[in-house]
Amino acid sequence: MAEVTVNPWRKDFPILAQTMNGKRLAFLDSGASAQKPQCVIDTMTQIYQTHYSNIHRGLYEFSQILTGEFEAARNKVADFIKAPSPRSIIFTRNSTESINLVAQSWGRTFLSAGDEIILTEMEHHANFVPWHILKNQIGIVIKYIPVLEDGSLDLTALQNLLTDKTRLVALTHVSNVLGTVNPVEDIIKTVRSHADHIKVLIDGSQAVVHGAVDVAALDADFYVFTGHKLYAPTGVGVLYGRESLLEKMPPWQGGGDMIEKVTLDGVTYAELPNKFEAGTPAIVEVIGLGTAIDYVSKIGLAQISKWEHELLVYATKKLLQIKGLKILGTTKNKAGIISFTVEGCPASDLAMILDQMGVAVRSGHHCCQPLMGVLGVEGTIRASIGLYTDKDDIDQLIAGIIKAKMMLT
Repeated sequence: MAEVTVNPWRKDFPILAQTMNGKRLAFLDSGASAQKPQCVIDTMTQIYQTHYSNIHRGLYEFSQILTGEFEAARNKVADFIKAPSPRSIIFTRNSTESINLVAQSWGRTFLSAGDEIILTEMEHHANFVPWHILKNQIGIVIKYIPVLEDGSLDLTALQNLLTDKTRLVALTHVSNVLGTVNPVEDIIKTVRSHADHIKVLIDGSQAVVHGAVDVAALDADFYVFTGHKLYAPTGVGVLYGRESLLEKMPPWQGGGDMIEKVTLDGVTYAELPNKFEAGTPAIVEVIGLGTAIDYVSKIGLAQISKWEHELLVYATKKLLQIKGLKILGTTKNKAGIISFTVEGCPASDLAMILDQMGVAVRSGHHCCQPLMGVLGVEGTIRASIGLYTDKDDIDQLIAGIIKAKMMLT
């Protein structure tokens, strides 16, 4: 492994110059929500200070300028994930809302009682609960691809789960707990070879942060991600949908901006993508997402991935030297996410001690309670790496765990 040197991007994130509990801040919770670079903060501040307005309907200068910036952000998203057209990019609040949109618009329209969908045991609740709501509404059947001991999916089981009743396979691209990078392209090919009418939804919330995504090459029907993990603001998410599917799907929410014409007798709906964007959107946040995409694109996702992988290898080696520490998810194809337990140290107690030492990690079930049951644990500590993470953050984590062990065991 190449030597991890000084991080060239940490200086771009003003919050990281601060301390936490009087200690240098080692922020290792990017998997929950990433910090924001100065350029994103500046973009949003400038809009509010100089030309904020509502968009799409205003004929005055501010509205026209901001409408252009908003739609330019849509184009940036389409280019970022290699979508065939910006018409296939729907702005939502987050990945959760994107999946709920698919479940309630596509699912309630095209699925019936007895139809089967396949999820995995490692799904975030965002790709779990919406389908259970649909199950209660219309009586679909949910099956699961098992997780193997190393944190990978049992793809042999997938072949047996696919039947003539299968209508959808929905899975995470990268596990938010295990860091496992699922072979989604191979999985989609397997699904297509079984029956080309089966739809595939990929939750890319953790994937777009760590490497390049090409939805056209993947042949995904739906792909979702959220802005706040991609160094962008909260309150903005993305649903990519195959345009032919989105055209057939009814609106999920009604209101302003998603209509063509409203009369006392009825409504006609706007064309894509407006049909699915009811009401005033998160205008400034969407434009902030565009700036965040510019930022990571300028650095280069390949460069970010290489940096994070070197740190992942370094952190894994250091963590495994701690007696009683167990990493969950050991498959070779991993993103910069490490979940672990320490014998004799409850996760919540360990996280609180790390906090006092300036180390921010996540503890608990990470919105993956079904996976915790499969793994046989109540919760874990999760350290997640961002592009601003450096070797000092890892060393600070290691020192904190060692101190916590002395205090708790």
